[in-house]
Amino acid sequence: MVLGSTGVARRFGRRAAALALTTALAAALPGPVSSAAGAPDTPAHPTAYVDPLIGTTNGGNTYPGATLPYGMIAWSPTSTRGDQTSTGAANGYEYNATRLRGLSLTHVNGAGCNPGAAGDVPIMPFVGDVTSSPSADTTDSVYAANFSHADEGAVPGRYSVGLDSGARADLAVSKRAGVADFTFPADKPANLLFRVSNSLNGSEDAHVEIDRAGRKVSGWVLTGAFCGRRANGGVNNRKSYYRLYFSASFDRAFSTTGTWKDGALSPGATSGGGGEGYATGADRAGRGSGGWVGFDTSSDNDVRMRLGISYVSKAGAEANLREEIAPRASVDQVAAAGTRAWDRELRSVRVGGGSTAQRTTFYTALYHSLMQPNLVSDTDGRYPGMDGKPQRVERGQGAQYSNFSGWDQYRAQIQLLALLKPRIAGDFAQSLYNFARQNGGVWDRWVHINGPTHVMTGDPTAATLATFYAMGVRNFDYRGAFDSLARQATVPHPDGLSDAGCPGQCTGQRPNLAQYLTSQYAAQDVCHCWGGAAETLEDSVADDALGRWAKLLGPDERAAAFAERGGWWRNVFNPGATDGAGTTGYIQARNLDGSWVTPFSPGSDRGFAQGTSATYTWMVPQDVQGLAEVMGGRETAARRLDAFFHKPDGSWSVKGGDALRYDPTNEPGIHAPWLYNALGQPWKTQATVRQILDTVYGTGPAGLPGNDDLGTMSAWYVFSALGLYPQTPGSGNLLLGAPLFPYAVVDRPGGGGIVIDAPSADAGHPYVSGVLLNGRTHDRSWTDARFLRGGGTLTFGLSREPDTDWATAPGGLPR
Repeated sequence: MVLGSTGVARRFGRRAAALALTTALAAALPGPVSSAAGAPDTPAHPTAYVDPLIGTTNGGNTYPGATLPYGMIAWSPTSTRGDQTSTGAANGYEYNATRLRGLSLTHVNGAGCNPGAAGDVPIMPFVGDVTSSPSADTTDSVYAANFSHADEGAVPGRYSVGLDSGARADLAVSKRAGVADFTFPADKPANLLFRVSNSLNGSEDAHVEIDRAGRKVSGWVLTGAFCGRRANGGVNNRKSYYRLYFSASFDRAFSTTGTWKDGALSPGATSGGGGEGYATGADRAGRGSGGWVGFDTSSDNDVRMRLGISYVSKAGAEANLREEIAPRASVDQVAAAGTRAWDRELRSVRVGGGSTAQRTTFYTALYHSLMQPNLVSDTDGRYPGMDGKPQRVERGQGAQYSNFSGWDQYRAQIQLLALLKPRIAGDFAQSLYNFARQNGGVWDRWVHINGPTHVMTGDPTAATLATFYAMGVRNFDYRGAFDSLARQATVPHPDGLSDAGCPGQCTGQRPNLAQYLTSQYAAQDVCHCWGGAAETLEDSVADDALGRWAKLLGPDERAAAFAERGGWWRNVFNPGATDGAGTTGYIQARNLDGSWVTPFSPGSDRGFAQGTSATYTWMVPQDVQGLAEVMGGRETAARRLDAFFHKPDGSWSVKGGDALRYDPTNEPGIHAPWLYNALGQPWKTQATVRQILDTVYGTGPAGLPGNDDLGTMSAWYVFSALGLYPQTPGSGNLLLGAPLFPYAVVDRPGGGGIVIDAPSADAGHPYVSGVLLNGRTHDRSWTDARFLRGGGTLTFGLSREPDTDWATAPGGLPR
């Protein structure tokens, strides 16, 4: 049955159609549906639908290895294409690079820099005698091995691979520790190489210690250098900021030991070390250190290893292992506990109906979304501070988290985290505040472990924490955090006048703030930023979010000031800028004297960060009505948006590769499909989102459009498949689209769950023809924060053809 069809609307008018919709939907539901009730046709074990290999090619930069929700350890392969100082992809694994040089202990999901970060301490099962330094094997021709995907297994919390050498690894993890079974051919030498210096970006120093009597291998690597090979030669981030410790124990004695440094091999040695540096290619090749232990496999070819990690100390690594994994736990037992942990996490959204492929895409996206933030504190609450000193979590704080890809995450991932896991979100907010206090009050826009990397542009932490608060997150020092962020946005810092790291890693978090506050835009010629136009738009979003937050906190004179600053995007909108084909009015960089930066082309990235004017012109989610006004009205803006998603011949253009049109692989424009709601044409949001869901995302290794960016692109899919999307940072409003699944329950801790009922949802019904909110007709394409915080039921009528009447009244449009 098609409920509330366009035919009803045309025949009886808006009021009669609403009455018909209410009656039909009420009849379709047998009674109130509670989020606590068992949802029909929803998976009890959503991990069965997760494929960690999705996104491991096509630039997705995901990794398939073993990790738990928000885990510290992420045990995953480091692949090679014949260069020991590089890998197949940013996270060390590329589906089409089927040669491995180790299984590394730490990873970051979907980071865009190549190499991105971590990949610390690759451990390689090697079949053969160690007769030369593995660091001298610069082409990975000796101490690496090929494998086939037919011999590979990846499920949440577990990873296994069989190598062509005959060795096999089976790994399972807790949050900070892991267990591995390594098997070797019984008739050949069997060794484990600990390549302690060989992090993805290199290392400053490393150390390995072999305890023959205790059957242990321990050590550390001093590293960092996130994004260290890009942006201004990478000089700004070629530095160390964290030390990862590990301690591994074995179920059997070592038959041989040894260490190496650079080209020198030391058979029988039990201690050694040395770093690789952060150079690239020949300047780093052949450097580094590690150690190996050998085993007699003539009568028993299986080796079990138990391992803990810590960013604080070796003792911390050993304590983490003791606390999290029982002494005799098997890989199967640890993996089973990991499956249970992931099932609990993924059951926070239960979808009913849909195809197997849709469920796989959905639950893998949810899995990728909830991989981060990542623990950096030990089980005793200790963690490395951003000031380089040991710290402890604050009173009432559950744990210290890190890995904040702010410019990416503030648009979708942090909203999903706040919606599903508000306790984690609050601990994350407190973690970022802790780091800022340790960093002289500066909130860095991209935090890796305890390192301020300065990557990207804008002030995404302001947008993030304002959104957390608006969505009901309260378990952090929100008043202290607000005051600190407000100070960063109003008091110039000396770093704001530095060009260090520019572009891409500019040191100043609010670059040249004094000039910005005077001119009310970031001047391209003096901004000390990646791009003046992009910086202005990003700061406008952040300031608007701060204004919303100040208003929610209570009487605060700063609310109006920040709200006004949220409109400064208008100062980089040039009504005279043209594409030369009749369209005028674009976001454009301008100089300190007020002149526009020329020459101008909407397909140019001059003044922008990882995007063009054509994309950034739409990056005003906080004031869509204002943007439509300067474009000439909502109808004109909608026609321009049509051209953003379609080629001149009318065909879709939503896969990227066109500088003038939508790019699903990067963040500045990912909200654009949802702008039609505010322009009074929500059916076009529904069509566009469905086109992207169906053609840009999917199953298989190429199932993501590009970098997952710490779950951001995956979070976009999760929201869009549910028929929901966050309206703007600093707000708890949700935009409404057409659900992909007939049924979904979103559980929130402490109540306030959301039920989404769309009985007609399928490929043939992509349009919304009416909505009931808690049983009452809802003629708006959005909900306010009260619904998000209190929960309830959204019942959708869906149709085959666009309903051009629903949610189009000017007074009810999102603002």
